[in-house]
Amino acid sequence: MSINAETKEKLIATARHARGWAYAPYSHYAVGAALLTAGGKIYDGVNIENAAYPTGICAERVAIFKAVSEGEREFGAIVIMTENAGSPCGSCRQVMAEFGLSMQVLLVDTAGNVRVDTTVEGLLPEAFRPEDLI
Repeated sequence: MSINAETKEKLIATARHARGWAYAPYSHYAVGAALLTAGGKIYDGVNIENAAYPTGICAERVAIFKAVSEGEREFGAIVIMTENAGSPCGSCRQVMAEFGLSMQVLLVDTAGNVRVDTTVEGLLPEAFRPEDLI
């Protein structure tokens, strides 16, 4: 799914706004995400760190888990905004792959520049998917 310019700007604005709520007192690497469902609804997410480092969670997964917890299962696009348009971690890539390899992924810097426009499959080729379970 390729999103139009208006939707892209709305997702970027949502990710930017959400990024302001990030809880990143240790890394100081704030991340905001905006997830577009197939039905056109947008869910946001932020990274949330913890003094016990492994118990934190990334913005991408927060947005996806919020959407899934409200019954959503089909996603068209996600915008991930960091200062330098950083790429999602492996755990986030795997969670995104769970819901479809064709989802558009935009990595955006804080100036609003789209640095990477790809798909989940582009980020995670040969992903392990539900159909791979025997």
